[in-house]
This record gives sequence, C-alpha cells and structure tokens, in this order.
Amino acid sequence: MATIGLLVVFPFLMAFAAANDLLTMLIPNRISVLLIAAFAAVAATGLLSWGEIGAHVGAGALVLAVTFSLFAFGVIGGGDAKLAAATALWLGMDHLPDYLLIAALAGGALTLGLLAARAQPLPHAVARLPFALHLHDAKTGIPYGIALAAAALVVLPETLLWTRALGV
Repeated sequence: MATIGLLVVFPFLMAFAAANDLLTMLIPNRISVLLIAAFAAVAATGLLSWGEIGAHVGAGALVLAVTFSLFAFGVIGGGDAKLAAATALWLGMDHLPDYLLIAALAGGALTLGLLAARAQPLPHAVARLPFALHLHDAKTGIPYGIALAAAALVVLPETLLWTRALGV
C-alpha cells in the first residue's frame, strides 16, 4: 500500500494539480483532501513512528499557517496554500526547507517565463485555446501549483518515507 501511495497516488495528484492549475488557474479542494487521505493510509502501514507522523503533521500545519497568511494578503491563491500544506504533510519537517527552496526557485522561473511570454503576442495556433488566452492575460495570476508540484516530485525521493517504503 505504501509503495502504491508513493509511486502512483502522490505523483498522479501532483501532476493533476499542476495540469489543473495550468488549464483553469484553480486547484480543487479534492486534490488536497485526497493527498491528506492518502498520507493517512500510507502512515497507517507503520512506515513512520507516531513521533515521525507528528512531525509530518506539524510540517503540514506550519505550511498551512504561513501560506494562509500569504493568501490573506493576496500573495498566493487558496488552492496553492492548501496544496503546499498537503504536500508538506508528505515531506515532513526534515525536507521542508528543500521543498520550499525548490518551489520558490521553480516558481520564480515560472513567473519570469510567463511574464516574458505575456510580453509577446500569442501564436495563431494557440490563440484560439481559451486556457491559453486566459493564461496570456496580464491580469491573470501565475499557476504556482506547477512549481509546487514539481518541487514535491523532486524532494519526495529524498524523504525517509520514500526510503523506508522502497527499501532504498
């Protein structure tokens, strides 16, 4: 069960969150809820001690508190805040700094790339796609869920959860 959660469920939900954010500029609540439920199922397999589970829950709670403050000030979207917190639950305190640093760097690169693309006219081939028009609009935000998902997939293989589940 733990291996399926790590190798199938987590990556699928990360990819789904990124694609959904790219296409709709929304990250549905069900993605974060499924991430939390899947973590609970993986944790129930006994891969983590109660203390380690507590540290993982603490990481999620800390990220939720910080990201919801950022959401309240209009810095990030609510879906991004919930996705980051649900992802931190999987990664735990030990790898939280790595996740946040990689997400920040990926988010910065994504922002710069999108701003550069918005400065150019859309090619005719994509100008008819509603999501491309919306994404190209300067009033539209940045689909930061892409950076959050990418950072999560980079960091997860370094975690204790991964090492124990796959016996690496």
